[in-house]
Amino acid sequence: MTKAILVAGGAGYIGSHVCKALAAAGYVPVVLDNLITGHRDFVRFGPLVEANVSNSAAVAQTIKQHKIEAVIDLAGSIEVAESVKDPLKYYENNFSVKIPFLRTLGECGIKAIVFSSTAAVYGEPQAVPIPETHPLIPKNPYGWSKLAYEQMLRDFHRSGGPSCIALRYFNAAGASFDGDIGEAHSPESHLIPLACMASLGQGAALSIFGNDYDTPDGTAIRDYVHVMDLASAHILAVEALLKGAPPAAYNLGNGIGTSIGEILACFERLGFSVPHSFKPRREGDPTRLVADSTAAKKNLGWKPQHNIDAIICSAYQWHKSGITSSVAS
Repeated sequence: MTKAILVAGGAGYIGSHVCKALAAAGYVPVVLDNLITGHRDFVRFGPLVEANVSNSAAVAQTIKQHKIEAVIDLAGSIEVAESVKDPLKYYENNFSVKIPFLRTLGECGIKAIVFSSTAAVYGEPQAVPIPETHPLIPKNPYGWSKLAYEQMLRDFHRSGGPSCIALRYFNAAGASFDGDIGEAHSPESHLIPLACMASLGQGAALSIFGNDYDTPDGTAIRDYVHVMDLASAHILAVEALLKGAPPAAYNLGNGIGTSIGEILACFERLGFSVPHSFKPRREGDPTRLVADSTAAKKNLGWKPQHNIDAIICSAYQWHKSGITSSVAS
């Protein structure tokens, strides 16, 4: 029988790509999303339940109706700068509203949960690339809220709750290669889509926050990983948990640090000129974030397939198609 997987936040950017990958692998992704930041048009691969994760009745009914086997939790707020300005929103959306959600999962007998975490749990790196054993000292409320939920999952499991795998994303980017879904935030704040829009004349010139970092070209270094590579890791994590894997946290990144200056050079090399200007640094932004994903490769069998050129080209084609403007509006 085909397994049904509940995907909380499945109408969002990463969530919709996870659903696409689940459907391609033979699963039924059942999306739970309040559509505040998600997009109804992205729910194409399975049924939609329009509700908050804190709606225990809706969650319990969905699990029963669809015979849910496992849960992937991508619900929450994601903007670092906003978390500094409005920390309570992040502790609420990424932590406190999840308490009734987890309680319901436990009461319904769910045995496996995969959580969408973040490299922001590490803060300023003391070693690069960053292993999972790195000290956990976030620099912003976004990172702290994700780390608090990771801890709650571990504590809940020790008390008899579901086994859990936290996937610590580095910089998710790109779009599906068939062009049907992509990155469409409103407002958009991520580097590669903003660069695409600036290049295509769909938005203002790209603002680069900081060119005085202690890096070769003065711009911040990040580890960009294609969203479909991230999606594949969720399937591997679900399958590992359903086979009895213990709780764990895994980094997901290419293991290659790319500066913002290098991203702009890559756009130019691919024929996509990006108008840009430099602005002061943003509070809470680390200098370097590069993943050591050895553990995910060893224990999940995960290996990223797509380089920065593929990431930029897929994102550029998505934005060029014009679909993003209608989705985000």
